[in-house]
Amino acid sequence: MGWKGLVQFALMGNGTLEQYAILLVRVSIGLFFAISGANKLFVAGGAKPVYDMLVQAKIPFPQFTAYFVSAVEFFCGSLVAVGFFSSFGSVALLIDMIVATLTSAISTLPKGLSPLSWLDDLLYLPEALYVLFFVWLICSGPGKFSLDHWLAGKLLG
Repeated sequence: MGWKGLVQFALMGNGTLEQYAILLVRVSIGLFFAISGANKLFVAGGAKPVYDMLVQAKIPFPQFTAYFVSAVEFFCGSLVAVGFFSSFGSVALLIDMIVATLTSAISTLPKGLSPLSWLDDLLYLPEALYVLFFVWLICSGPGKFSLDHWLAGKLLG
C-alpha cells in the first residue's frame, strides 16, 4: 500500500471491512442484551433490580413491566445477535434504551452542570451509546453475515 492508499484509508476507511464491523457490533450488542435479559428472567431474583428501579421511577405496573422489559432484552437481543428480524429487534431495544435513559439514567447526572458538561455526561451513559448503536444498526441493516441477508436473498432474489 502506497502513500495514496494510506491517505485514502485514513480519510475514507476501508469499505471492504464494513461488513465485519457491522457483524462485530451486531453480535456483541445482541449477546449483551440477550444475556442481560436471560439473567433477569431465568436467575432467581434477577428482575428485582429492574423492579426496584421501576418503582423508584413511578412506572405503572412495575412487576409486569420488569418482566416485559427483561423479555424484550432477551428475545430482541437474541434476534439482533443472529441477525434475524434484526431491525425489529433493534427498534424494540432502541425504545427500551430511550425509556431507560429518560426514566432512570438521566437522574444520575449531576445537577448544575453547564450544557456542554451535561451533554458530555449524557453521552458517557451506556444507555446513550446503546441508542446510537441501535440507530446505526437500523440504518445500516444487519450486514451480509446475517439470517436477514440470507432470507432477503431467498425471498427477493
